[in-house]
Amino acid sequence: MTQALLKPQSPARPDFFTFHNGEKAPLAFSRAEYDRRLAGLRKIMAANDIEATILTSMHGVAYYSGFIYCAFGRPYACVVTQDRSVTVSANIDGGQPWRRSADENVVYTDWRRDNYWRAVSDIVGGAKRVGIEGDHLTLAQSAKLATFLEAETVDIAEATMNQRMLKSPEEIALIREGARIADLGGEAVRDAIRVGAREIDVASAGRAAMVEEIARAFPDSELADTWVWFQSGLNTDGAHNPVTTRKLEQGDILSLNTFPMICGYYTALERTLFVGEPDAESLKIWEANVAAHELGLSLIKSGATCSGICAEINDFFAARDLLQYRSFGYGHSFGVLSHYYGREAGLELREDIDTMLEPGMVVSMEPMLTLPEGMPGAGGYREHDIIVLTDAGPENITKFPYGPAHNIIE
Repeated sequence: MTQALLKPQSPARPDFFTFHNGEKAPLAFSRAEYDRRLAGLRKIMAANDIEATILTSMHGVAYYSGFIYCAFGRPYACVVTQDRSVTVSANIDGGQPWRRSADENVVYTDWRRDNYWRAVSDIVGGAKRVGIEGDHLTLAQSAKLATFLEAETVDIAEATMNQRMLKSPEEIALIREGARIADLGGEAVRDAIRVGAREIDVASAGRAAMVEEIARAFPDSELADTWVWFQSGLNTDGAHNPVTTRKLEQGDILSLNTFPMICGYYTALERTLFVGEPDAESLKIWEANVAAHELGLSLIKSGATCSGICAEINDFFAARDLLQYRSFGYGHSFGVLSHYYGREAGLELREDIDTMLEPGMVVSMEPMLTLPEGMPGAGGYREHDIIVLTDAGPENITKFPYGPAHNIIE
């Protein structure tokens, strides 16, 4: 049984305990939504004869409990059985994990090595077959699991990913808000662009605008992890290049990337811009990428496959002798993910993914061409929209304009 609440004046040093400090915080989704998710997980467990599941990834824990942990070198979990759902958190976080968990929480202490696994073992009980996220559990932690639990493990990472790929109405409503807020961040970024401004100055304007709007629209949320990547010149060659102090120059190619994070849910806006009129070759490349973007948007519909969409855009670029400059896949899913956790790999628009699109999925269209320095038109070109697959058809929820008619900043 879980050890009792530690009283502040007590000299005892338990391995783990409960700490219900304050009241439960309002979470991003309803009780019915978390019950729906847990019912789906328990169905997966029953189909695989699993008695308990130990979720260890940030996205896995957040999806089923609402709690977004900050690891800082410590392990965390959400342990689910057929009648309990318990987050396991480090004592350094106090009562916040309990307040932000839909269900139970147990706190482990640092006073003895491996108290995390003692807490997990207590919740798992005598289970002989447990589910794990094989794409997240490290070799070191796998060895610990084998030491503390005499149980066979079953990797359910793919099954839980498939569950996350189909969004509920509540999730889609939050993603719509995220797309709206990403557009607001884009407007703030565009307004801050001028010759001599540093990338960091422009990015800060976009982030501030988004955080302020998240605080207004989601007053009960934790305000964390929203960011902007604003790149210029050579720095546009990679989609995930960090912001620098480089100053904008006349004629620069720019990449605007805004990412509001709402309760662990990622949304994005990405656009190519230029400071002043681009040269003829740059304009040609930009217009080709915009055309590929529009082709891709037309291909996203229920019944299409990720690999099929990819093949058609590949053919488009190949016909223009541009395919060799493509940087990555043409889109991905949305949900509980971020630049440092999560990815629904089964719903990426790539050659090796044959998933069929269906209502309830949310995907991006984001072709990118990168031409190396020294070539005419050098730089990274990228446009990014978010599409919701509905029963009535695909819906583009990104409203920020794209292309040369809108994004040449004089």
